[in-house]
Amino acid sequence: MNVDIRCRKRSTSALTLVELVLCTAIAAMTIGVAMVGYVHSANRAEFAAYSLAANSLAQQRVEQARSCKWNPLGDGATDLLVPTNFPTAVEVLDIPISGTNIVYATNFTTITTLSTNPWLKSIRVDCVWRYTKRGLFTNTMMSYRAPDQ
Repeated sequence: MNVDIRCRKRSTSALTLVELVLCTAIAAMTIGVAMVGYVHSANRAEFAAYSLAANSLAQQRVEQARSCKWNPLGDGATDLLVPTNFPTAVEVLDIPISGTNIVYATNFTTITTLSTNPWLKSIRVDCVWRYTKRGLFTNTMMSYRAPDQ
């Protein structure tokens, strides 16, 4: 009688092959999902860095345009806020660079006179950049400008 009880206990305390395979499969899927999550998170962080760098380039161009001398009234009327003073510019995105991973962005500046009474101009900068294997993206920044006081 004692021999039967000991045999039963031993057989119920061990893992079967099916249980072992299921545990291994669940562990492998969990590790795989975690790795995919980390890779996706790294890609999104890289995309956010590129987009922020493109925003910075567009903001620089808007600030350059806003700082131009524009005084259409008075004796010394000057207008340096014209599209010819802001040609299309290709610049390097300000992201960490090692080797050949340089990313270029193109700034297109559009300056439009909206009104002459009161004087008002619109400044629009489109920064076009390429993200690896995803194509072209555009960051747009706009501002309005009144003449110098």
